[in-house]
Amino acid sequence: MRPEDLPFLRVPGIPALHGDHLVVAVSSADVAADAYRGGLWRVPLAGGTPRRISTGLADTQPRISPDGAWLAFLRVAGDSGTEARPQLYVMPTAGGEPVRLTELPLGAGVPAWAPDSGSLAFTARVPEPGRYGTAKGVGPEAEPPRRITGLTYRFDGIGFLGDRPAQVHVVGLPGPDGATTPPRRLTELTVDAADVSFTPDGRHVLFTAHRALGAEGPTFHTDVYAVPVAGGEPVLVVRTEGSAEYPVADGDTVYFLGEHFRPGRWVAVNPGLWSAPLRLDGEPEHPLRLTEAESVAVERAPGPPVVVEGGVLVAVAHRGAVQVRLVPSGAKEAPLAELPLLAGERAAVLGFTAHGGRAVAVVSTVDNPGEVVLLGENPVTLTDFNADLRAKGLRGWREVETTAPDGYPVHGWVMLPEGEGPHPVLLSIHGGPFRFYSWGFFDEAQVYAGAGYAVVLGNPRGSASYGEAHGAVVAGTGLGVAEDTGDLLALLDAALESPELDADRVGVMGGSYGGFMTGWLAAHHGERFRAAWSERALNAWDSFVGSSDIGWWFAEAYGKDEETRRRQSPLTHADKITIPFLIAHSEQDWRCPVEQAQRMFVALQRNGTPSELLLFPGEGHELTRSGRPKHRVQRFDAVLEWWSRHLL
Repeated sequence: MRPEDLPFLRVPGIPALHGDHLVVAVSSADVAADAYRGGLWRVPLAGGTPRRISTGLADTQPRISPDGAWLAFLRVAGDSGTEARPQLYVMPTAGGEPVRLTELPLGAGVPAWAPDSGSLAFTARVPEPGRYGTAKGVGPEAEPPRRITGLTYRFDGIGFLGDRPAQVHVVGLPGPDGATTPPRRLTELTVDAADVSFTPDGRHVLFTAHRALGAEGPTFHTDVYAVPVAGGEPVLVVRTEGSAEYPVADGDTVYFLGEHFRPGRWVAVNPGLWSAPLRLDGEPEHPLRLTEAESVAVERAPGPPVVVEGGVLVAVAHRGAVQVRLVPSGAKEAPLAELPLLAGERAAVLGFTAHGGRAVAVVSTVDNPGEVVLLGENPVTLTDFNADLRAKGLRGWREVETTAPDGYPVHGWVMLPEGEGPHPVLLSIHGGPFRFYSWGFFDEAQVYAGAGYAVVLGNPRGSASYGEAHGAVVAGTGLGVAEDTGDLLALLDAALESPELDADRVGVMGGSYGGFMTGWLAAHHGERFRAAWSERALNAWDSFVGSSDIGWWFAEAYGKDEETRRRQSPLTHADKITIPFLIAHSEQDWRCPVEQAQRMFVALQRNGTPSELLLFPGEGHELTRSGRPKHRVQRFDAVLEWWSRHLL
């Protein structure tokens, strides 16, 4: 795979299934338009060629109505005004023209159907009058000042929050004459509402929001609420042990995904599946955890829990895989071994759903970005969306297992380029730290291997998907400690035992926490590497506390005191870095703000270290995954040019 092959990467989203109707949105990068495009595809369950059924610039998030008659989805229909924002549309599943239901200044969120198929709920950000283009001729630079009174006031990739909180809305279907009515707003919150769904009787909409709906000030806690469709104040449905996402009601029970925060620790915590009685009188009962905390790490991105006969389907992260597993009815803190595996043994499930006794999933593997699979005893792959990309040439990888200096097991992979070698080597470090490299497709590794580099990837202590204790090792004690450093170097050593890898030509690179570790390894183990590429990195805890959107709590969670954080900041040790060092950063990164890059760059320049600073305008922390397509290609080109100078 080459940088210019990015447009051939086609990623299916969470599928929608009802009876014989299976619909999935497929997105790809349009480099010429510098935008993401995609459409809805109908996939035959019995086999056959999928057919595109929508014509918008970007159609996503399909949802089929409970009666099977309607398909709701989000569409970006143009490049300016409200058409440049995702708006809610519906169309008959039998075929017909889509009808737009919303025209909101900041767009609509993911829809949820009412049980009677007559209306939909969704969240939408409601801007203060005069902001975000709501006043003609008033640009961002001319808006009045923001008055900020709390710590949670902005978020990377979203922006400022308090002047445009997400509210719950409902909207009906078009009438017999095709006429539509404007959506109706159900909440007046000062904090964001999220993850809407209906109660079984259709009289309330469930959603999640910060504890006490923001009245108690900054908090890590989120709870489940319900607001009457007919109008009225929200009521508390579930007071959680920490957090709540994706509430789904079935009968008199509400299921949700969530974390249990421990005293003094709210990071490196495995999310689980929970249940609670569905009470709407404001007096919730204690929720019950259905999955074990240590061994079961439920993933949010592949979608909400799905109630099926015999239990509830969830996505679970395990040793780098993302799997669909069944939480059996009656489970109580069930360990992973008691959750039957349906999909993703050595893969990454990107989305899943079920209906009428059938389940489908979008499954990504190391050499395929994602295809739709009908699950069962003999799974059937129903699509071949990425045939063109695979024809370009994609690499597999080799699993590596070794032990750290203290005897702890270390797990990772090596992706080799074509040819006999020995090949130059890139040690690639993931972000988080409580995230993980997965068994799914990773475009960066494919591009680097395609350019002739052996790529070493692993999940050291601090990563997720290997048990909660594995991830909690670095919580409070700091990053760049003996455990995560030792694991990464042990993995590199194990990979370098192969004669196909050149131990004299090794580079280190990573983003976010991976960028932190790149700086840390360059300072403390620089003799192991020819050069370093540090991206969107956390370099200095002291300023991160006040400049990052999460800094006010994240810094304390990973570094127990100021001295620990000072001692374990890469910037503190910048004078020890002598190898060529490139710092890549986005100007609008609010997770690791650009000052983190600037401070490190200045320190290296003043020390005389060969160093460069590469800044991407208009981008946030997610540049490598969802940045503008042109910037993603330009970044790939810059990475390959940097390593060609120092490793080839």
